[in-house]
Amino acid sequence: MLRVENLYKRYGARVAVSGISFEIAAGQTVGLLGPNGAGKTTAIAMISGITRPDSGQVTLGETQLTQDASAMKRRVGLVPQDLALYEELSAWANLQLFGGLYGLAADRLRQRAEAALALVGLSDRRAERVSKFSGGMKRRLNIAAALLHDPDLILLDEPTVGVDPQSRNAIIDNLDELKRRGKTLLYTTHYMEEAQRLCDRVVILDHGRILANDTVANFNQQYSNLEEAFMQLTGRTLRDGGEE
Repeated sequence: MLRVENLYKRYGARVAVSGISFEIAAGQTVGLLGPNGAGKTTAIAMISGITRPDSGQVTLGETQLTQDASAMKRRVGLVPQDLALYEELSAWANLQLFGGLYGLAADRLRQRAEAALALVGLSDRRAERVSKFSGGMKRRLNIAAALLHDPDLILLDEPTVGVDPQSRNAIIDNLDELKRRGKTLLYTTHYMEEAQRLCDRVVILDHGRILANDTVANFNQQYSNLEEAFMQLTGRTLRDGGEE
């Protein structure tokens, strides 16, 4: 479904992503793991079409990003690390706004907004201002906004960062449900247990390069567990390093 080929991105003298390539089959959940500064957010930004790569290619199905960015973006849902919400609007108003940007007709938008709120467990809070939400609720609404246009591929950049354990578990349950529904997910995380639970495959990234790309089962077999694999390959923990 998704094919990433030789993506490269430099910012001045710093190489953020250096020739990464991997594929994701339809319905797979793939974790992009790496310490802080490994290039994960830059990679997500290029795959989503927000950031233009210096070289390389992203293909979704038969559509190349450079050939028809608009068509490809309509098939992708992005959950950014930084919350993309209007805090003075209600949850429902936020979804109406984002659904309008996707070009959804009124009836379709209402149906999709109701379904997205139900999935993330916020149906009963739809009329409340987002400014009154907890961090975890905001994260869940951020996911709901990315689902309105029923994307084929969902990109999630640390969707559980900065939330309490209960909220994190609720978000992981949401992702688990999306996986059961056959959605294709690519996401970054700083929590190894999330990747262990959710992912079919894991791509380990460090200093902008891919160190390993394999199934979780194979990592567990070769290294005893995913965390041990990560530490042996990178010499660091997920939270080591500098800015992304």
